[in-house]
Amino acid sequence: GFWGLVNNAGISTFGETGWLSMEKYEKFVDVNLLGSIRTTLAFLPLLRKYKGRMVFMSSINAYCTLGNGIYSMTKAAIEKFCDSLRLEMKKFGVLVCIIQPGNYARSTNIQPPINAEQIWSELNEEEKAVYSKEYVQERADFVNKILNEGCTAGHEVVDAIMDALMSPVPKARYLVAKLKEKLLVFICTAFPTMVMDLVMSYALSKVKLT
Repeated sequence: GFWGLVNNAGISTFGETGWLSMEKYEKFVDVNLLGSIRTTLAFLPLLRKYKGRMVFMSSINAYCTLGNGIYSMTKAAIEKFCDSLRLEMKKFGVLVCIIQPGNYARSTNIQPPINAEQIWSELNEEEKAVYSKEYVQERADFVNKILNEGCTAGHEVVDAIMDALMSPVPKARYLVAKLKEKLLVFICTAFPTMVMDLVMSYALSKVKLT
């Protein structure tokens, strides 16, 4: 029978809200969120029949975002979709698990290095009047530094997926991240939003608007 479904489709990009077109937002929702929902609906009858497993790829960006709100919003939506689905499927013996990787950009290349010149060339005149080219460059450098710190091997994520599929008692959530990333998630979930805003604002404090 059909035992397991792993929803791993995902794309990422960088840009502040006004830098991105409505078409790009629609594309991200279509791939990152609706793609997983489509496969879930397609295989749901078989998963219920054989009491299988569903595994969804989320991200720590579902909790915190720094220049990739378009990606973060889709991962936060996946989390809520899974929370509802997990409760609905219990009565059928179907288990739903979420994988929450940290920064694995170097091993997956889900987010290629940011090209500030390309971003600037694609901005409309209204955005260029608000943001300087130097700001875009500094933001790109900031994000590229984070990307370069990413893990080069993704076996921990694969191990988490296998455990979610094969363990007699899988976890609802697998946080696969470095200690500092786990700390960041803890701050996001356990402290008031104001605290997280202060942490993120401090991280960006050296990036000036003009």
